[in-house]
Amino acid sequence: MTTQYIQKGNYEATELDGEWIILNTDQYTITKLNDEGGHCWSLLTEVQTVDSLTQSLLAKFATIENELQVKKDMEDFLANLVQCGLIEHVD
Repeated sequence: MTTQYIQKGNYEATELDGEWIILNTDQYTITKLNDEGGHCWSLLTEVQTVDSLTQSLLAKFATIENELQVKKDMEDFLANLVQCGLIEHVD
């Protein structure tokens, strides 16, 4: 079964000069994301998988070529967001 993810709460997110800033007011944390991370974050308002996010990233950023590396990076990115408490697994 494919693991699915979604944003864990309703966080304030702002884009500034190609960087995204996520404010977690419950835990008083700030998370910075680059443009690619911000794109994925915006999609996580709905249930996503590693594959759906990877495909969206490859479609939006045509300069990215190595799909296997993107998929691995996506797994690491999602694991970090889970660890930060910003997203959760969907059953």
